[in-house]
Amino acid sequence: METTIKSGGMPGRQRQFGVFGIGAGIFLRLLAISHGIAFGSAWVQLAGLVGPHGLLPAARFFAAVHEQLGSGAWLQVPSLCLVFGSGAFLQVLCAAGLGLAVLVFCGIAPAPCLALLWACYLSLVCAGQIFFDFQWDALLLETTLAAIFLAPWSLLPGWRPENPPRLARGVAWWLLFRLMFLSGIVKLASGDPNWRHLTALSFHYQTQPLPTPLAWYAQQLPGWFQRLSCGVMFAIELAAPFGIIGPRAIRHAAAASLIGLQAAIALTGNYTFFNLLAVALCVACFDDESWRRLASGIGLKPGPAPGSAPGPASVPARAGVVRMGLLRGFAAVAFFCTTIEAVADFSPLLASAPAVGRLVGAIAPFRSLNNYGLFAVMTTERPELVIEGSDDGRDWLEYELPHKPGNLGRRPDFVAPNQPRLDWQLWFAALEEPDQNRWVTALCGHLLRGTPEVLGLMGRNPFPNRPPRYVRVVRYEYSFTDAAERARTGNWWRRSPIDFYIRPVSLRTGAADWPAP
Repeated sequence: METTIKSGGMPGRQRQFGVFGIGAGIFLRLLAISHGIAFGSAWVQLAGLVGPHGLLPAARFFAAVHEQLGSGAWLQVPSLCLVFGSGAFLQVLCAAGLGLAVLVFCGIAPAPCLALLWACYLSLVCAGQIFFDFQWDALLLETTLAAIFLAPWSLLPGWRPENPPRLARGVAWWLLFRLMFLSGIVKLASGDPNWRHLTALSFHYQTQPLPTPLAWYAQQLPGWFQRLSCGVMFAIELAAPFGIIGPRAIRHAAAASLIGLQAAIALTGNYTFFNLLAVALCVACFDDESWRRLASGIGLKPGPAPGSAPGPASVPARAGVVRMGLLRGFAAVAFFCTTIEAVADFSPLLASAPAVGRLVGAIAPFRSLNNYGLFAVMTTERPELVIEGSDDGRDWLEYELPHKPGNLGRRPDFVAPNQPRLDWQLWFAALEEPDQNRWVTALCGHLLRGTPEVLGLMGRNPFPNRPPRYVRVVRYEYSFTDAAERARTGNWWRRSPIDFYIRPVSLRTGAADWPAP
């Protein structure tokens, strides 16, 4: 039931606080932009990551899947690549994803296009293996699946606002609630004293995977401000999600605070399209009256009157029945599965139950009903892998990644919403040991061979004419300089060696580890 209130001083004008068509439309277009970024960013990196001459060739991965799982492969690795292959079809997936994103943005058959986007991106994520195993990849899939029911089920709605079903809105709000609340609660549940004592941000800005230039300045702020910022973050992540389901004014304030938090995160760290997706979910919390007031306040034409916005009833009767039936089924499954997953994370007894294990095992491969929570345990140090090559084994030259720390005088940069996936994965590899990241050994082999596709993922290649005879990987401890040191040296970073991650090797000594391209 929509809430309709006469607007004093404006004859004939009505305010409908229960209508969310404008916010839903903005949400869908931000989601379309997120898909465009995700597919476009992946497209230019696929050859070096999972192409035939890449670090983890998808063809070899799917061949192993077929061999080990047989007819059950679809349930464990749900990818269209199992049918159409993983060579040129990966390029087709990216091209199709970009085209479908444009259609959704233009309001052309949004619901069918979103369903196809979900299938395409899930197929791509499966093919990408560890390089596509990030929370924002899962968030994009889950948001897209929920958006199918929030979008108009008509072929050409264009930019006309359509009030989505209340249950569809509830599914989207439930996703936003879990995304934010779980991100806060996992930090406390982990037992990490840095979170409990509010000191985590004293480390975060310099230890996060890809800081921005503003992160250096944030790192210089005094300890009391870092603790205050941490406290504010907890207040937003733990309290604002409950405001989403509160009265109108509280809901709007909660969504605004969450948008502010995402803006602060985006200013100091490169987290690809994660912040844009989170903001998109927040946008869906604002009703049409609030958007009209905002438009009027900045001098824009408010758009159609609330009463003229078509709602679910505008969908043909039979399609409406089908839509609501599917929506009720999906909502029931989503609420049940995600609640069980979330509770099981904090209840060892429930997590060990066989039925829960089977449930999680069944839905996990589809990456569309997820748990969330970045940085449950704060990383307090920053080990970095520096790859070096040499022709004689004595003089070593450093390769540079496009956006990771390397040269001490190199300023951090803004790269989001693009995601340089090799840069990101090397950050995780530095926290582990070489036997847990065999692909780093494969990376060394490709550098020794001079594989063009892999070199395309690197930044500066110190051997432009021919590959080096030897390669090694040195692990360093990096940290930001302080203001005095930067003024004296011009450096943004300082570093000290830790150990050899991979000792000097050549093709002859390590050929068995590196499959030929």
